[in-house]
Amino acid sequence: MSRSILRVASKLLEFIRSAGWKITYSNYRHEYDLHRNFAFNGAYIQFYGEGEIRAGEGSYIGGLSTVQAVSGCSVTIGAGCRISHNVRMYTQSADADADFSCANPPEKQGDIVIGDYCWIGANVFINPGVTVGRNAVIGANSVVTKDIPSDEIWGGVPAKLIRRKNIANDAVL
Repeated sequence: MSRSILRVASKLLEFIRSAGWKITYSNYRHEYDLHRNFAFNGAYIQFYGEGEIRAGEGSYIGGLSTVQAVSGCSVTIGAGCRISHNVRMYTQSADADADFSCANPPEKQGDIVIGDYCWIGANVFINPGVTVGRNAVIGANSVVTKDIPSDEIWGGVPAKLIRRKNIANDAVL
């Protein structure tokens, strides 16, 4: 095959892939409560589950991210949130204290709440039942196992307080 045919085929394939994700994201907007300008920034973003997923105005989520809300649970993303790529939020997960030799070990469940104006770095995992306060930052590659207060910067595995924000001189939000 000539290079020009390969180039056209490649562009056509990319167009089809992009159209497929646009359809998927449109379906998410119908299934979940997402503000009209909530942005899906990238491909392979998955929202799933019979629970509720809400996302506020001016927020976005990056490619390869997953948000799961099982029946009876919810994920709420506030306004103005910046969620990077490959972020995972699950409202149900295995309970680490369970006896996995049992047929059906217990699992933990809980709502996830991300406050307004949060910044969540790449490759972050947020456990069930976690609340992240307003204007908080979670550093890349972190595992969030407990609530994060407003105006704090956390990071690590498990995520721990790095420092409180110094926002005294910042503009009023």
